[in-house]
Amino acid sequence: MMFDLNGRVALITGSSRGIGFALAEGLGKAGARLVINGRSEAAVHAACGRLVEAGLVATPSVFDVTDPQGVAEAVAAIEADVGAIDILINNAGIQHRAPLQDFPVEAFRNVLETNLFSAFYVGQAVARCMIPRRRGSIVNICSVQSELGRASIAPYTASKGGLKMLTKGMAVDWGPHGIRVNGLGPGYFKTELNDALVKNEEFTAWLTKRTPLGRWGNVDELIGAALFLASDASSFVTGHVLYVDGGITSSL
Repeated sequence: MMFDLNGRVALITGSSRGIGFALAEGLGKAGARLVINGRSEAAVHAACGRLVEAGLVATPSVFDVTDPQGVAEAVAAIEADVGAIDILINNAGIQHRAPLQDFPVEAFRNVLETNLFSAFYVGQAVARCMIPRRRGSIVNICSVQSELGRASIAPYTASKGGLKMLTKGMAVDWGPHGIRVNGLGPGYFKTELNDALVKNEEFTAWLTKRTPLGRWGNVDELIGAALFLASDASSFVTGHVLYVDGGITSSL
């Protein structure tokens, strides 16, 4: 019963595909009413259709997480039309790979806006609704790059390292209002974002040797951790980042 999400509304940003969609589906199967977000109306509605066909309750919410005004308006509409948001998963994110000395300034800014600033924009808008109710769970999707660097993705590492510390800051500021804020840190998972790496035999060989469990992760292996952090099972857990990474952050 601690993992039961019946009667709760969960907003998952960037959830029309990949990790966001998998987490939404997992929370939906635990009973949550889902709000699916993305910038593409077609993709968001298609994702909702798949979830509804699976017997889940899902509502589309098309907005750009990097637009503070659009975020505020969307959160207000969800609260009015769907119900009080009990769970927020800040999942929206992008990647851009390039040597740091050649990294385009606009691309750097875009990575930070999407991966870090958006969690502040959406988190703040949702927290303002949660504070009077004195309850709520926010889960920020961090990364092993919240702890580790890798060539050609320094801005991504900066964004995810910042998100780890923003998570702790949110937990400290909002804990007195009954809101828990935690991070979920995936390792290397088979997603569209990592498709080029999955197909790279040299990288996959390196990764499987580097990871104690010896393989890529599958997105459904993130659901249990997300459900733990979103539910009453983690009622005294806040300011924590839970890494689901096959042990890569524990091994040299």
